[in-house]
Amino acid sequence: MRSILLILAAVLVIGWGIGLFALKIASGLIHILLVVAAIAIIVSFFKGRKSV
Repeated sequence: MRSILLILAAVLVIGWGIGLFALKIASGLIHILLVVAAIAIIVSFFKGRKSV
């Protein structure tokens, strides 16, 4: 599950970068993608830390 979240976060960050620097359209949507990617990374870190 963690690898899926990291892949999703990477895809979203790449999409944000392409949209921000190359396309310059739908800036609100692009920033929402960045926020979703950041949340996915944070969730993956919290799910990865299991107490033993």
